[in-house]
Amino acid sequence: MTERIERQIERFARGFRDCILARHVIRASAQEAHDANLVGGDNNGGANTLAQVLARPVLRWDPYATPNPRIFLCSSSTPPGGGVHGMCGYGAARSALRGVLR
Repeated sequence: MTERIERQIERFARGFRDCILARHVIRASAQEAHDANLVGGDNNGGANTLAQVLARPVLRWDPYATPNPRIFLCSSSTPPGGGVHGMCGYGAARSALRGVLR
């Protein structure tokens, strides 16, 4: 898939391939072997369905909080789900600050 992905990026960003200095490719099976949480190599924390967006990792009012008031979740397994955005960290930070400001 590496070749196909790079070709598609190159279509819209001419010169992209000229910027590549090195490449490291790992198969999904190798990712899962390295980290059992990456079932099938999925580093996105599961399906991006409405149910998953609203209830991941579990259904609760504050999905970033844990029973330990000093530990918060910040990953693609928390709302709004996987992607390149940082909103999971933003949500976890707001949750942590709510606990401090009480």
